[in-house]
Amino acid sequence: MNFDLTLLLNVDKAFVAYPYSKGEVLENSQQLQDYFQLNVKLDPLYKEWSKVDKQFSKVAKHYPGVRMLRQDPVENVFSFICSSNNNIKRISSMVEHMSTEYGSYLGSINDKDYHSFPTVEQLNKDKNIEENLRKLSYQDAKEQLIQLPGVGPKVADCILLMSLDKAGAIPVDTHMFQIAARYYLPHLVGKKSVNSKIYLEIGDYFRDLFGDYAGWAHSVLFSADLKHLQGMKNKDDIEGKPPTKKARKQKPA
Repeated sequence: MNFDLTLLLNVDKAFVAYPYSKGEVLENSQQLQDYFQLNVKLDPLYKEWSKVDKQFSKVAKHYPGVRMLRQDPVENVFSFICSSNNNIKRISSMVEHMSTEYGSYLGSINDKDYHSFPTVEQLNKDKNIEENLRKLSYQDAKEQLIQLPGVGPKVADCILLMSLDKAGAIPVDTHMFQIAARYYLPHLVGKKSVNSKIYLEIGDYFRDLFGDYAGWAHSVLFSADLKHLQGMKNKDDIEGKPPTKKARKQKPA
């Protein structure tokens, strides 16, 4: 595969370089715009989230430009199913194997062949499932996903947030539970596990606080917490109090 030019996209005051061949610039530009969801302007969202949450305001300056990628739903579903009781290396290997076995050949770079992740049609499933899920409400789409083997509430929320345009979905894992207990819902301190009631409470709290794009705000807090665990944050940025002001209550579409 030979590349003639490099396409530069302005993403949150930075640039993404993408190689392409002549005649492909428009198609590649549209694909990247969609993949990075560049129609969503982060600056106004960061400002609004910082107004309603002091903790977000503290960490946001260190983590600008945290975006939700608009990933392929089929690949995302299978990737999360593969993630159960596996490490990242094994998950990547399983996804690559499915792509090689069932996907379409894309090209070779440095003598390595690359394949797309198989489509629903290639996996002999209902070809309209993605379109149907996008049309459903957040709750209805989540109930549909949970019916799949290996998909629970958290995985369903990950898929809804990352692939099905449900920007208010809040995946609650151990990190988000700890963040909620530490900064926002102190009565959760001492709870040993996340049951369905606590899961819903945390999700609803962040949706009430951050509004329609609560899932994006959650990702900034999640990223900041991972850096904190790696010892890469200042002490002043990990101390905070529950926010005193909330945005107007909104539910995910």
